[in-house]
Amino acid sequence: MAMVYSKASPRRFVLTRLHSLAGILPLGMFLLEHLYSNALALLGPDAYDKQVHMLQSLPFLIVIEVLFIGLPLLYHAGYGLYIAFIARNNAISYSYTRNWMFTLQRASGVLTLIFVIYHLWAFRISNLMFGAPVNYQAVQEHLANPMILLFYMVGVVATIFHFTNGIWAGLITWGITVGAASQKISAKITFVLFIVLSLAGIATLFSF
Repeated sequence: MAMVYSKASPRRFVLTRLHSLAGILPLGMFLLEHLYSNALALLGPDAYDKQVHMLQSLPFLIVIEVLFIGLPLLYHAGYGLYIAFIARNNAISYSYTRNWMFTLQRASGVLTLIFVIYHLWAFRISNLMFGAPVNYQAVQEHLANPMILLFYMVGVVATIFHFTNGIWAGLITWGITVGAASQKISAKITFVLFIVLSLAGIATLFSF
């Protein structure tokens, strides 16, 4: 993306690719699973509660969450904040559009991190520490507050944008879309994915 990197920095080269990989694979796949599980609320309370119970009954759930969600999230968020607040935009070497997308990616990343921390505390951490229930009724009561509902709408859209735009940027980072034509095609595909997932996410919120 639109950053300045020293040619003599192979460590940063590797860290950037690991950052991209963490965001697309473990975290991206978890986001898709999370969107799917929550979307079952559209089928009613029983369907949602059944899915939540199945997920909570998975063997070695804590180990899975730590290894495949927690650690990748810490690395992706930590290095992402470094990119957001320390790395410099390169307005000369990169196009206007790519610099804008880099800026939006940074902003959505910060919003996503705030949203994820709150969401984890409101449901997963509260459940582990205090035994707070995680079911359709609990989510419905949580979203009954209009301000929290609005916060979730912004958080969901920001998270999905960060993921889908991250795919577009990741394809460039990994040298898959190297030309302008392929980047335009990937931009259109990821934009459609952003719209579809955002509509599904918003519809899910209102279903509660």
